[in-house]
Amino acid sequence: MCVCKILLQTEMWVYGYDVETKMQSSQCMGKESPRPEKARMSWSKIKVLLVVFFDWIDIVRHEFVPRGQMVNKQLYQEVLARLRDAVCRNRPELWENQTWMLQHDNVSAHASLLVRSYLAKHQTSIVAHPPFSPDLTPADFCPLPKLKTTP
Repeated sequence: MCVCKILLQTEMWVYGYDVETKMQSSQCMGKESPRPEKARMSWSKIKVLLVVFFDWIDIVRHEFVPRGQMVNKQLYQEVLARLRDAVCRNRPELWENQTWMLQHDNVSAHASLLVRSYLAKHQTSIVAHPPFSPDLTPADFCPLPKLKTTP
Protein backbone atom coordinates (compact mmCIF):
# COMPACT_ATOMS: atom_id res chain seq x y z
CA MET A 1 0.00 0.00 0.00
CA CYS A 2 1.44 3.32 -1.10
CA VAL A 3 0.85 6.21 1.30
CA CYS A 4 0.64 8.62 -1.63
CA LYS A 5 -2.70 7.06 -2.65
CA ILE A 6 -4.46 7.62 0.67
CA LEU A 7 -6.92 10.45 1.21
CA LEU A 8 -7.30 11.36 4.87
CA GLN A 9 -10.50 12.82 6.26
CA THR A 10 -11.02 14.95 9.31
CA GLU A 11 -13.73 17.10 10.80
CA MET A 12 -12.88 20.07 12.96
CA TRP A 13 -14.50 23.11 14.46
CA VAL A 14 -13.06 26.34 13.07
CA TYR A 15 -13.97 29.96 13.57
CA GLY A 16 -16.03 31.54 10.84
CA TYR A 17 -15.20 34.95 9.49
CA ASP A 18 -17.32 38.07 9.53
CA VAL A 19 -16.47 39.71 6.24
CA GLU A 20 -18.70 42.75 6.71
CA THR A 21 -17.29 46.25 7.09
CA LYS A 22 -18.97 48.94 9.21
CA MET A 23 -19.76 51.05 6.16
CA GLN A 24 -21.45 48.15 4.38
CA SER A 25 -23.42 47.33 7.50
CA SER A 26 -24.90 50.82 7.50
CA GLN A 27 -26.03 50.81 3.87
CA CYS A 28 -29.78 50.93 3.23
CA MET A 29 -30.89 48.10 1.01
CA GLY A 30 -34.17 46.59 -0.11
CA LYS A 31 -35.34 43.20 1.09
CA GLU A 32 -34.69 41.60 -2.30
CA SER A 33 -31.21 43.09 -2.68
CA PRO A 34 -28.30 40.71 -2.15
CA ARG A 35 -26.08 41.43 0.81
CA PRO A 36 -22.85 43.10 -0.26
CA GLU A 37 -19.61 41.26 0.29
CA LYS A 38 -17.34 42.83 2.84
CA ALA A 39 -13.67 43.31 2.30
CA ARG A 40 -12.32 43.09 5.83
CA MET A 41 -12.16 39.79 7.66
CA SER A 42 -12.28 39.56 11.42
CA TRP A 43 -12.67 36.69 13.86
CA SER A 44 -16.22 35.65 14.50
CA LYS A 45 -17.54 34.16 17.68
CA ILE A 46 -19.30 31.54 15.56
CA LYS A 47 -17.63 28.19 15.07
CA VAL A 48 -18.45 26.11 12.02
CA LEU A 49 -17.76 22.46 11.32
CA LEU A 50 -15.28 21.91 8.51
CA VAL A 51 -14.92 18.56 6.72
CA VAL A 52 -11.55 18.23 4.99
CA PHE A 53 -10.10 15.54 2.74
CA PHE A 54 -6.38 15.78 2.03
CA ASP A 55 -3.46 13.73 0.82
CA TRP A 56 0.30 14.07 0.99
CA ILE A 57 0.24 16.89 -1.58
CA ASP A 58 -2.57 19.21 -0.55
CA ILE A 59 -6.24 19.53 0.38
CA VAL A 60 -8.37 17.68 -2.17
CA ARG A 61 -11.83 18.77 -0.94
CA HIS A 62 -13.21 20.81 1.93
CA GLU A 63 -16.67 21.95 2.83
CA PHE A 64 -18.42 23.62 5.69
CA VAL A 65 -21.35 21.85 7.30
CA PRO A 66 -24.47 24.03 7.21
CA ARG A 67 -24.98 25.90 10.46
CA GLY A 68 -27.06 23.99 12.98
CA GLN A 69 -26.50 20.66 11.26
CA MET A 70 -24.24 17.83 12.33
CA VAL A 71 -22.64 15.20 10.15
CA ASN A 72 -25.01 12.25 9.87
CA LYS A 73 -24.90 9.32 7.48
CA GLN A 74 -26.98 11.01 4.75
CA LEU A 75 -24.90 14.20 4.80
CA TYR A 76 -21.65 12.23 4.84
CA GLN A 77 -22.77 10.20 1.83
CA GLU A 78 -23.47 13.46 -0.05
CA VAL A 79 -20.03 14.75 0.96
CA LEU A 80 -18.45 11.53 -0.35
CA ALA A 81 -20.23 11.97 -3.69
CA ARG A 82 -18.73 15.46 -4.00
CA LEU A 83 -15.36 14.05 -2.92
CA ARG A 84 -15.44 11.60 -5.83
CA ASP A 85 -15.92 14.52 -8.24
CA ALA A 86 -13.04 16.38 -6.57
CA VAL A 87 -10.73 13.36 -6.87
CA CYS A 88 -11.64 13.08 -10.56
CA ARG A 89 -10.77 16.76 -11.11
CA ASN A 90 -7.81 17.20 -8.74
CA ARG A 91 -6.13 13.78 -8.77
CA PRO A 92 -6.78 12.35 -12.26
CA GLU A 93 -3.88 9.90 -11.96
CA LEU A 94 -5.58 8.24 -8.96
CA TRP A 95 -9.02 8.42 -10.54
CA GLU A 96 -8.06 6.76 -13.83
CA ASN A 97 -6.94 3.49 -12.28
CA GLN A 98 -9.13 3.78 -9.14
CA THR A 99 -6.19 3.24 -6.80
CA TRP A 100 -7.05 5.88 -4.20
CA MET A 101 -8.06 4.85 -0.70
CA LEU A 102 -9.96 6.68 2.02
CA GLN A 103 -9.03 6.83 5.68
CA HIS A 104 -11.64 8.23 8.03
CA ASP A 105 -12.35 7.67 11.70
CA ASN A 106 -14.84 5.27 13.26
CA VAL A 107 -17.69 7.62 14.16
CA SER A 108 -21.16 6.23 13.59
CA ALA A 109 -21.89 8.39 10.52
CA HIS A 110 -18.75 7.09 8.78
CA ALA A 111 -19.25 3.47 9.81
CA SER A 112 -22.96 3.31 8.96
CA LEU A 113 -24.29 0.68 6.57
CA LEU A 114 -25.44 3.41 4.17
CA VAL A 115 -21.91 4.85 3.86
CA ARG A 116 -20.21 1.46 3.74
CA SER A 117 -22.51 0.24 0.97
CA TYR A 118 -21.99 3.51 -0.95
CA LEU A 119 -18.21 3.08 -0.76
CA ALA A 120 -18.46 -0.60 -1.75
CA LYS A 121 -20.73 0.26 -4.70
CA HIS A 122 -18.16 2.74 -5.97
CA GLN A 123 -15.23 0.41 -5.20
CA THR A 124 -13.55 2.83 -2.82
CA SER A 125 -11.04 1.11 -0.57
CA ILE A 126 -10.96 2.01 3.12
CA VAL A 127 -7.83 2.18 5.24
CA ALA A 128 -8.80 1.11 8.74
CA HIS A 129 -8.48 3.63 11.55
CA PRO A 130 -7.51 2.03 14.86
CA PRO A 131 -10.30 2.34 17.44
CA PHE A 132 -9.83 4.69 20.37
CA SER A 133 -6.83 6.41 18.81
CA PRO A 134 -7.33 10.17 19.06
CA ASP A 135 -3.57 10.59 19.19
CA LEU A 136 -3.35 9.23 15.64
CA THR A 137 -5.39 12.01 14.06
CA PRO A 138 -3.38 12.97 10.95
CA ALA A 139 -4.90 16.45 10.72
CA ASP A 140 -3.20 17.41 13.98
CA PHE A 141 0.16 17.09 12.30
CA CYS A 142 -0.33 18.06 8.66
CA PRO A 143 -1.53 20.36 6.95
CA LEU A 144 -4.18 21.87 9.22
CA PRO A 145 -2.95 22.75 12.74
CA LYS A 146 -3.24 26.50 12.18
CA LEU A 147 -6.96 26.17 11.42
CA LYS A 148 -7.55 24.83 14.90
CA THR A 149 -5.96 27.74 16.75
CA THR A 150 -8.26 30.10 18.58
CA PRO A 151 -8.12 33.87 18.17
